[in-house]
Parts: sequence; structure tokens; C-alpha cells
Amino acid sequence: MFSQTILLSAMASSAIAATLTRVDYPNNATSKAPMHIYVPDKLAPSPVPLVVVIHSCQSSGEQYFRNNKIPWKQGSDKKGYITIWPSSPNSGGCWDVSSKRSLTNLGGGDSQAIANMIVHGITKYGGDKDRVFVTGGSSGGMMANVLASTYPYLIKAVSLYSGVPAGCFVSSSGSVAQWNNSCSGGQSRATPEAWGNVVRNMYPGYNGPRPKMQVWHGSADGTLAPQNYQETIKQWTNVFGYTQTPVSSVKNYPERNYQTDNYGPWLQGIYATGVGHSVPSNLTASEEWFGL
Repeated sequence: MFSQTILLSAMASSAIAATLTRVDYPNNATSKAPMHIYVPDKLAPSPVPLVVVIHSCQSSGEQYFRNNKIPWKQGSDKKGYITIWPSSPNSGGCWDVSSKRSLTNLGGGDSQAIANMIVHGITKYGGDKDRVFVTGGSSGGMMANVLASTYPYLIKAVSLYSGVPAGCFVSSSGSVAQWNNSCSGGQSRATPEAWGNVVRNMYPGYNGPRPKMQVWHGSADGTLAPQNYQETIKQWTNVFGYTQTPVSSVKNYPERNYQTDNYGPWLQGIYATGVGHSVPSNLTASEEWFGL
């Protein structure tokens, strides 16, 4: 009886053996952002999809992973994809979305460190280079937008929550992780072409494919003003060559008081009326956008 109890205990332990693991990765960036990875017990058929989950300010990859409101561990366990959980190396836990280092392809900033994590996930863990997806909220959403601009060739699709246009937080002093009151307050406005140029200038000369973009924002966001949603839509409609008018809209989807606007096959905006900062992660809708 005693040995049977031990055996059952061992079987139960092996059934939930997957844990978030800190790993070293080849990193040639100035930023030394730590990397954690979660490999579920039951993997999807190889090569395995990768989802990069980027935390908000005052957090870390480990804390985000343990946050019950962040559902990507559950998605990983259910569908067998691998998740990567970067941690900001900056004071306060915000990501550097303001310095030239991070807003430039191979500039050495936080964006390059995360790009290196993606490459490591592909080469070391059997990740599918054609199914790399990025999501994040608040500062993590901002970084997701920056990654789509600086390393578009690594990423298939992005689902970003409550962020700002890529490059909106740019610092004239070159400071790392600099807060930008004008951008956060919704006063940083530009034409679609000007915003599109910000993206293009992060990787001059790049003419390859860009990731699909899904943009979420709440109408009651008091941290990153709702105008940032409009400016982000301007930015990516210009990058993709779409008009500012959605080709289709669905009310009360994916939840009540949310509206989903489709601007084309590569851009979707989801505006949540009455929702503050930040919009809760919606695993089903984000996974659907990723094709998972």
C-alpha cells in the first residue's frame, strides 16, 4: 500500500512536470534581459509554435507567468505550443521603447535581446520559424509593436493590448525606458504616412513580409489614452496600404461592448467600450488571430 502510494505520487508529479525555466541564450545585445521558457509536457507536432509573452511595467516574466489573468500558460498546456517570457532589465520593470538602441534593428536594445530569445527558441527548442507570435500588455504591448517594426522577419503575428504606436515613446535624449507624457496622454498625433514612416525607419530598406497586427484598447484607459488606439491603427493601415475605414465590423465581439474592426487580412482593431487599463488578455481571440 505504501509503495503504491509512492508510485501514484510519482505519476502525478510527472504529469505536471513542466515548469517555467530560466535559460541562458546567445545574446549579442547591450540589453541583458533575462529569458524564461515554458515547454509543456505534451508538445504540438514539431516544429512547435512559439508565443512570446511580454510583461507590463512593475512586473517580470516570472510574475507575469504566475498571474492568473494572463492565460498563456493554460493555452500552452492545452495546445502544446512553447511560450517565452522575457523580463525587463530596467528599473521599474518597463521595457525600453524609447531609445534609439531599442527602436532600431540590431541596435542593441531590449528589442534585440528579445529577438535573440526568439532565435534561441527556434534553434534550441525546435520552434517553428514560420509560427512565431508575440503578445503583451501595456509596456509589453508597446514592446510587441516595436518588435513588429524592428524584427518583422522573425514574427508571423502580433496581438498587443493597451499599447501605443511604435516609436511614440521615443526619447530625444536617447534615454532607456523613458516615460513620455505627451504620448501616454494621447497628444502625440500624426498622419498615417508619418506614423508609417516611423515603422519603416526602424529597419530602413526592409521590403519583406510584416506580421499580422491585432490591436486592443479600452475606451476608459487612464494610463495610455484611447487616442493611442487611433494612432496605432493609422500607423499600421499605412504600413499595409489599407484605408482608414474598416472593410468589416462586428459589434459585441469577442465580448459584450467590444467592437472588432477588420481593415484587411493583416490588421484588426478591437475597441473595448468602458474598459480601462489594460484590456484583459483574451486567449481565444488572440489564439484565433495567431492561427493556433
